[in-house]
Amino acid sequence: MGGIDQAFVQEPEQRPKSSTIEVDGIPVIDMSVSGTGGIEKLASEIGNACRKWGFFQVINHGVPLELRQRVEKVAKAFFDLPIEEKRKAKRDDLNFTGYHDEEHTKNVRDWKEVFDMLIEDPTFLPASPDPDDEEIRTYSNKWPENPPEFRETCQEYCREVEKLAFKLLELISLSLGLPANRLSDFFKHQTGMLRLNYYPPCPSPELALGVGRHRDGGALTVLAQDDVGGLQIRRQSDGEWIPIKPIPNAYIINIADALQVWSNDLYVSAEHRVVVNFEQERFSIPLFFFPSHYVKVAPLDELVNEQNPAKYKEYSWGKYYINRTGSNYKKLEAENLQIDHFKTPESE
Repeated sequence: MGGIDQAFVQEPEQRPKSSTIEVDGIPVIDMSVSGTGGIEKLASEIGNACRKWGFFQVINHGVPLELRQRVEKVAKAFFDLPIEEKRKAKRDDLNFTGYHDEEHTKNVRDWKEVFDMLIEDPTFLPASPDPDDEEIRTYSNKWPENPPEFRETCQEYCREVEKLAFKLLELISLSLGLPANRLSDFFKHQTGMLRLNYYPPCPSPELALGVGRHRDGGALTVLAQDDVGGLQIRRQSDGEWIPIKPIPNAYIINIADALQVWSNDLYVSAEHRVVVNFEQERFSIPLFFFPSHYVKVAPLDELVNEQNPAKYKEYSWGKYYINRTGSNYKKLEAENLQIDHFKTPESE
């Protein structure tokens, strides 16, 4: 199959097609506003983007460019190391942080390498997805020896992007007509993580994907991508795959599943994927913003009434997360857990 292992080959209907679609991209939102009127306008722009696309880009976001460049530099330095060196920090069955090169999406192997780290170290999560198992497990980051500045740079970067994530959470709350701090308590002991993605050149980019089609499970994703491009989102109106053009020093924000549930489907967690290419390597750095493990996710009371009943049953974020995490690292016989499994009978 074009010189790549069969494990990477997508089903024919999922393979990327060379697109000639010319489209206006997702909204680009300038966060440099002040005053009540400016904040209201910003929240309104974000709300419109969350409804129509589930994705938007932000500029003037406050994360220092110099710090972003430093984390991009250490990411490249790490992935350039010999494979034996990278595997010294390899994830295992007991700890999902560290290096990994066998991730699966929809049970097909992704054409990429990753390094995962927890924002909060330690992070507390359920020991198993079993609803009757009350054991809580403690997870800590696994760090590589090289490059020597890797740990400090990544931790500093996490803190700055985390500030942006909290700011976006407040704006999204306002856009739903709620107080700015309405969602903040869900993140007191957040379980989020930072990921470094490396997509090597692919000999058969028409057969494989860097990441297969999926929706993010958490609340928000804050993504830095380089100038190579490759991220595509599925447009709500017609199902077409739309490329997201890189904008220098912008962040790509997407609504994830928990926020779709909290908004009772007012906002959409859009399907997306990453295509690879024959010539160029690509790097991206997503921060996945996840609630505390004990948070129960359900439509917010303020957004539910007789005319608009709850479209989802309540579920435990920690149990949901652990259930999904297990399927990322091995091929399963069935698709992993999705929020659609919690739809109420009336909404289906």
